[in-house]
Amino acid sequence: MFQEEYDVIVVGAGHAGSEAAAAAANLGSRTLLVTMSLQNIAQMSCNPAMGGIAKGQIVREIDALGGYSGIVSDRTAIQFKMLNKSKGPAMWSPRVQSDRMRFAEEWRLMLEGTPNLDFYQEMVQGLIIENGKIKGVRTSLGIEIKAKSVVLTNGTFLNGLIHVGDKQFGGGRAGESAAHGITEDLIKVGFESGRMKTGTPPRVDGRSLDYTKMNEEKGDAKPDKFSYSDITSPLIHQRSCHMTYTSLDVHDILREGFDRSPMFNGRIKSLGPRYCPSIEDKINRFADKERHQLFIEPEGWKTCEVYVNGFSTSLPADIQFKAMRSVAGFEKVQFLRPGYAIEYDYFPPTQLKHTLETKLIEGLYFAGQINGTTGYEEAASQGLMAGINAHLKVNEKAPLILKRDEAYIGVLIDDLITKGTEEPYRMFTSRAEYRTLLRQDNADFRLTPMSHEIGLASEARLRRMEHKLKESEKMVSFFRDASVTVAEANPILASKDTALISQGDKMFKIFSRPQIDLEDIMKFDKVKTYIEENDVDQEILEQAEIQVKYSGYIEKERNNADKLKRLEDVKIPEDFDYEKIKSMSIEAKQKLSKIRPITISQASRISGVSPSDISVLLIYMGR
Repeated sequence: MFQEEYDVIVVGAGHAGSEAAAAAANLGSRTLLVTMSLQNIAQMSCNPAMGGIAKGQIVREIDALGGYSGIVSDRTAIQFKMLNKSKGPAMWSPRVQSDRMRFAEEWRLMLEGTPNLDFYQEMVQGLIIENGKIKGVRTSLGIEIKAKSVVLTNGTFLNGLIHVGDKQFGGGRAGESAAHGITEDLIKVGFESGRMKTGTPPRVDGRSLDYTKMNEEKGDAKPDKFSYSDITSPLIHQRSCHMTYTSLDVHDILREGFDRSPMFNGRIKSLGPRYCPSIEDKINRFADKERHQLFIEPEGWKTCEVYVNGFSTSLPADIQFKAMRSVAGFEKVQFLRPGYAIEYDYFPPTQLKHTLETKLIEGLYFAGQINGTTGYEEAASQGLMAGINAHLKVNEKAPLILKRDEAYIGVLIDDLITKGTEEPYRMFTSRAEYRTLLRQDNADFRLTPMSHEIGLASEARLRRMEHKLKESEKMVSFFRDASVTVAEANPILASKDTALISQGDKMFKIFSRPQIDLEDIMKFDKVKTYIEENDVDQEILEQAEIQVKYSGYIEKERNNADKLKRLEDVKIPEDFDYEKIKSMSIEAKQKLSKIRPITISQASRISGVSPSDISVLLIYMGR
């Protein structure tokens, strides 16, 4: 059946697997995507949304690198919102509500239209490993498929166990079976594994809800989009979400089921996501809170199915139903499916290199929830990088490793492999020390040139990015050079309650004031004329505004990043013996020997390694 050897086999077709397969195939590798169900490619197993705080930046980075997530999100969005608009641009985060069915369909069609990509539906039951190298995979029917590299993106399927109250059954997602065999093969060759938990809320029938008792949450009046390419367009029509709240009555009903809750009676031993706790966890941990917010999200343009964000639970189904009927607007609610928790195997990511290749087995890559992360966006970005690096390795080319000052994806991977994680890892803006540099608006400036260099981002992408960069720099120069008179400026300054000027000044200085925004500056005739003559679009305007308003912060952060880069340049030999350093703490020696950092900079980020340990290490290396 499979006579030839593939360059890359990707196991699992969730968000990580889909991006991995697309990247490897688009780069020219002969790629096979093996999954248990071809109907569920890129299935949104949890909420029907992409992006959000820090996650929106990741989707934009995936798009800038030539991945598909941004394009699919744009084509299947039902609502667009730029979050954190009241804060500085480093915090702005795009988010879309998606049409769940259309999202999976669009992904499948885009993958089917990708050259060099084959598909096969069956469970992968084992790995073929010889002399510390991956040689292929073995399916449940006993078919062996040979490959030069394998990317594992198993999501929640590895020995997955679903919990609803005191009921438990094997499964990787509701209605789909768990996968067995891979974990056992990996442990056999020396990998360390663990268990994690995640959960999902009930889905309900929107026809049974009373939206008049809830707050309507509309999308942006002028919606943007994710992709930097011109093949998608912003939404014209949008669907609203709604907001409601739990109450003390709801909490009391939920507590009735605590004795049958797998979280509290010891059936679930693994840790769940800290930042997306279940409703029972919320009322237990935050007992002083009288109510918790519920975000009511439609699952698509036409379906009546509705996702109840904020009500993730593994309580017995009868308790879930009873409690939900006490929520405002849910008095007559009908369930389509109850919420559940799921436990699954993961592999502590400190066992990986920066390329996402495992340290133990050459040619084997891990991406997504198998690495202990949670979230579509986190998974998709790892899949993309694993697919890229698998292709580059097969073709004996230098790997693509994104640094912490280059991308949120760089922060994510570095955090995972340097610090590891004991609970499902989620990205936040606070995890990125250079978030002023890593904004959602400039992901194309940061990443498209390096992606084009390896052959993934197209020429058209690069030209589009260069045009945007050139035009925004030109506009910033215009603001630096153009002067405004007292008569022009003062009426605008007075309307914004900011100090008037007594003599003419450069427009850059006026625009730099925090009270003055883009709308104000466009009232100047010179600016209007400039925009008309140069055909300036919204993206260039936004870029110019950020460069003017935040130039000082951006410069300062760039200098800090450059200082750190010097430590990045100090490489540690692969076989370095930490035990011979007498004056280093025992914890530091253990951690450094286990993680084996490749640079001094990475070593300094390992928890348990102090600045004095780093100083000793530098002395030892003759620095």
